[in-house]
Formats: sequence, structure tokens, C-alpha cells
Amino acid sequence: MFVCLALSIAGKANFSDIAKLYDPNANAEADIKAAIIKANKTGKHVLIQAGGNWCSWCLRFNKFTTEDKQMDSVIQTNFIVYHLNYSQENKNKAIFEKYGFPQRFGFPVFIILDKNGYRIHTQNSSYLEEGKGYSKTKVLEFFKDWSPASLNPIYYKNY
Repeated sequence: MFVCLALSIAGKANFSDIAKLYDPNANAEADIKAAIIKANKTGKHVLIQAGGNWCSWCLRFNKFTTEDKQMDSVIQTNFIVYHLNYSQENKNKAIFEKYGFPQRFGFPVFIILDKNGYRIHTQNSSYLEEGKGYSKTKVLEFFKDWSPASLNPIYYKNY
């Protein structure tokens, strides 16, 4: 059911940095509320990347998007990012239930909230993969399709 390989990216990231990506002790509800407030003030959406420090594909996605300057710029321009933990220590059951059980797609899974906190999309990450990594074209298209600008009604008045 959960499609994610065990942590096996030795040599590609510092383990102390990896361990900080997802916090099993975080108050996800409070953190997401804070992200929504920030998104509302900045006109951005909230990008929730759900997964865990145990998930090599989760860590790979984070590395992929933060080390590529174009990718990082698109994210910083359009989204407030939150890493929602799912692990043996804390499965955040209430949060996953609130967002329609996105864990059914495996990890990572992406949940997009608008600036008011309404879930507007859930993305199965396998559609963004290419080989043993992620497709830059597919990921950029995903971010573009769910950016605040793409959902601005002004662009659709003539349709």
C-alpha cells in the first residue's frame, strides 16, 4: 500500500539534515494553521509534502526541488511548504483524515491548500517520477497548474 523505499540514499544527504525534514513531535494542526495564515498574507498556496524521514522518495523529492534553482524559485514564489510527518511515532491520523486519506497514494503525497486553507488538490507523486527520480518537466507543470496565478478567475472570464 505505501510505495516508498527504505532510507537508502547514503552519501547523498547529511543524516542530521534528513532527520529534521519531518518532525514526528510537531503539532501538525498548529503548524498547518500557521502556514495557512502566512499563505493568506502572501497570496500563496500551501504545499503539504506528506511523508517521513524513513522514505527515500520523500527525501529525494526534497533534495530535487531545493537543489535546483529554478524549481526552488517556483516553489518559493507560489507556495508555503510544510512537511507533514507520517511515521510509527506519529501517523497524524486526524490530519490525514481531514484531507481525505491521501496516504492511500503512498509517499510522498502532496496536498495543495489555497490561501484560505481549503484543499484544492491531492497529488500522487508517482505521476511525477521518471526513472529513479523525478521529471523536472512534470514537477514544474504540477507546480504551475496549482499555483495561485493559474487558479485566478480573471484568466477564465472569456471561457
